[in-house]
Amino acid sequence: MKKELIEKARQAAEKSYSPYSRFKVGAAVLAASGKVYTGTNVENASFGLTVCAERNAIFAAVCAGEREIKALALTPDTYPCGACLQVMAEFAAKDFVLYIDGGEEYALADLLPKGFKL
Repeated sequence: MKKELIEKARQAAEKSYSPYSRFKVGAAVLAASGKVYTGTNVENASFGLTVCAERNAIFAAVCAGEREIKALALTPDTYPCGACLQVMAEFAAKDFVLYIDGGEEYALADLLPKGFKL
């Protein structure tokens, strides 16, 4: 499944809207149901309105009715920002894993050891 997620992330990156940074990012999420959802970064001239690929992929899963994600893959040389890590914490399964294309793997607790949870 790891290879499939990474390939889906690569495909999503090709759809990036990144005219300002020219840095294309793709993400693929494996939901607990076994379905895969993708997202890409979408930039905006008002930079604060830019949305990361990770959040777009997770939100696509949520829009489809998913509430738990097992894994997320990102394109190479990309690491989640704090906002994306917190969104992952909201929906991550206990055994959640983050794959970075190129071979890196992380547990969410390694990147966000004190995430906010109710």
